[in-house]
Amino acid sequence: PGPPGAQVRLAVLGARGVGKSAMIVRFLTKRFIGDYEPNTGNLYSRLVHLDGDHVAVQIQDTPGCIQVQEDCVQVLDSLSRCVKWAEGFLLVYSITDYSSYQSVQPLYQHIRKVHPDARTPIIIVGNKADLLHARQVQAKEGLQLADELGSLFLEISTSEDSQGVCDVFQYLCKEVSKLQHAGSTDRRRSSIIPRPKSPNMQDLKRRFKQALSSKVK
Repeated sequence: PGPPGAQVRLAVLGARGVGKSAMIVRFLTKRFIGDYEPNTGNLYSRLVHLDGDHVAVQIQDTPGCIQVQEDCVQVLDSLSRCVKWAEGFLLVYSITDYSSYQSVQPLYQHIRKVHPDARTPIIIVGNKADLLHARQVQAKEGLQLADELGSLFLEISTSEDSQGVCDVFQYLCKEVSKLQHAGSTDRRRSSIIPRPKSPNMQDLKRRFKQALSSKVK
């Protein structure tokens, strides 16, 4: 169990219009609101009950512009600050927008530059899974990308599946919390933390399923 007043810092990254704000609000309020004003990086906070503890979760929403262009320099600066600040990440694309899928890999690479420790939890999320008639990204493409990057992947529908959204955030909170405890132990042992091997993808999937099934019970 985490110490009282434990804090978890998460960031939700992805291209414009993929449903980042909707996901966060769905998790925080259980409600779905389809139309949002484009945000400039809102920070949301709430207490989450996690394995018998109350954990203060902070979630940073981010602007959707990630292309390296002159007029986006300021946005990229704020994105870099956000990546440095956060401890766990959701990389979101829309299954109806192939270009949003293509933006996931550069975002992932940016995170890994800032957080070279391979244990930093990153989950790739294909959102809008209810819009099958407009699908541009196949599920196997999302899975293949996650395999290449050593990350977890799943598709969700923020509009139709409140539980799925909550499960993703809860799982990410747990992984960050585990890493915090491991980090404090490592710091006591040594000031140098060796880079671990990338976790086995099948093992990650198995742990993810176990976490979800134990939550349902």
